[in-house]
Amino acid sequence: MAKILSSKCKLCRRAGVKLFLKGDRCLSSKCALVKKAYPPGDHGLSDGRRPSVSEYGKQLIEKQKLKRVYGISEKQLRNYYVAAGKKKGVLGDNLLYLLESRFDNIVYRLGIAKSRSQSRQLISHSMFTVNGKVLNVPSAILKVGDVIAVKKTKLNKKIIEEAKVVLKKKKAEVKWLDFNPTKMEGKVVSNPTRDEIGLTVNTSMVIEFYSR
Repeated sequence: MAKILSSKCKLCRRAGVKLFLKGDRCLSSKCALVKKAYPPGDHGLSDGRRPSVSEYGKQLIEKQKLKRVYGISEKQLRNYYVAAGKKKGVLGDNLLYLLESRFDNIVYRLGIAKSRSQSRQLISHSMFTVNGKVLNVPSAILKVGDVIAVKKTKLNKKIIEEAKVVLKKKKAEVKWLDFNPTKMEGKVVSNPTRDEIGLTVNTSMVIEFYSR
């Protein structure tokens, strides 16, 4: 797990797109990218334009965006790139699939956690079971058929009860995951497609960065 030490909002402003690092705040008018739609720093408002970037710089920006969205370290992302290259199919799609299959991402996609960082915290506190067994490794890769559930002894936790209320009113948005808000139990029903993942990251440039 990579710990983000700088301001999460500054990372979004630097990338020029929302990375959804702060949960619901990113969807509200309080989002820093809405209030300050320019890069951070002394030169952010100099002329209202972003400086020109070299091809390498563009590749680096896309790689950094992908790393920060999923909250992983440089070493982890490179390992996922290598693992994706060993699978059949399109390299970029394989890379996104591996990242989406992370335990912490799935808990976030189910809507139980407001952000991936909160998801990692809940998982590390042994709040969930996978196929009936407690799993506290955020980076674990889940597969089709795996069942994720809030541990029975943790159902009365305030954060879980609040999530349950919200999820009962909210329609499922992730087609490749099935979720029962009454039981607080979800299941991976299929592999996510590129469209379902919906990230504003150019994976081709990420591939080019690591292919140098």
